Amino acid sequence: MAKKIEEKITPVEYDPQYILQVNGLKKHFPIKGGFFGQVTGYVKAVDGVTFNLKRGTTMGLVGESGCGKTTTGRTILRLTGEKTAGQVLFEGQEVYDLSHKEMHDLRPKMQIIFQDPFSSLSPRMPVGEIIGEAVREHNIVPKEEYNDYIDRIMDSCGLQPFHKDRYPHEFSGGQRQRICIARALALNPSFVVCDEPVSALDVSIQAQIINLLNDLQEQYKLTYLFISHDLSVVEHISDTVGVMYLGKLVEYGATEDIFNHPLHPYTEALFSAIPIPDPTVKMERIVLEGSIPSPANPPKGCPFHTRCAKCMAQCKEVTPEQKEIEPGHYVVCHLYD
Repeated sequence: MAKKIEEKITPVEYDPQYILQVNGLKKHFPIKGGFFGQVTGYVKAVDGVTFNLKRGTTMGLVGESGCGKTTTGRTILRLTGEKTAGQVLFEGQEVYDLSHKEMHDLRPKMQIIFQDPFSSLSPRMPVGEIIGEAVREHNIVPKEEYNDYIDRIMDSCGLQPFHKDRYPHEFSGGQRQRICIARALALNPSFVVCDEPVSALDVSIQAQIINLLNDLQEQYKLTYLFISHDLSVVEHISDTVGVMYLGKLVEYGATEDIFNHPLHPYTEALFSAIPIPDPTVKMERIVLEGSIPSPANPPKGCPFHTRCAKCMAQCKEVTPEQKEIEPGHYVVCHLYD
């Protein structure tokens, strides 16, 4: 039977300028096998993620499929059961120390917009009920103000009052995503995880949704964790960017620093894939060799060393620590030891 190993993490103190402080967050899923379903190992979906998020700003989280972006977002919101290790401080409170009732009371402040707007909406409920269900549950407004409140939220998300009696299948993809945004916004949150909210939409609709999220952030003073594959979208909407690889945050900093001066070899390779809308510019694409290792059996040392062109001897043996190379610009790489 595989043994679960937990590393001791130095706790961080609450800093009021940050709405969210994530310190050494880990989420490992057990692998069960054999006749009795014994635990034979763990999938290290999130493996030591650390970052801080300032109030009213947007942090973009990027990386290849399967690197742990979505699991990070859901673990922060306590949607994946218990964490394996680490700290998640939301406005100074450790999210995983809260009781069931305390978590229920905190839920309206922490919301999520899911990637697929169709599967995340109940097909048996009209739109007005979908948006208003949690408003009733958490007593956001008095009963006599309920209908006007739902109309106001729908209007701010580009939906009409007569849409309340329609069902999700009667809407386009962009309209369904507006419904998902309205559902999250109706609870008056201060922090929203946007889990690839535009990846399933046409490019023209993507621009509308991004502009809507920007407008709502300004109007309601929201803080976003924006998970996406589209680096151009992340550059447009984000104040800070985190780059994930195999469950780890390999680079983190201000958007301008990350895009103008990427430090980690993986970030350089990722950004070299961004298409440039100019046929006269020759793109210098960095093609990574090999495939992503399994998160159930990550390589020793630096997790990226099996695909890195700048790999050194110590990369294969020693796990690199997070270092601040420039003010606010962090990287996890032995090149900067």
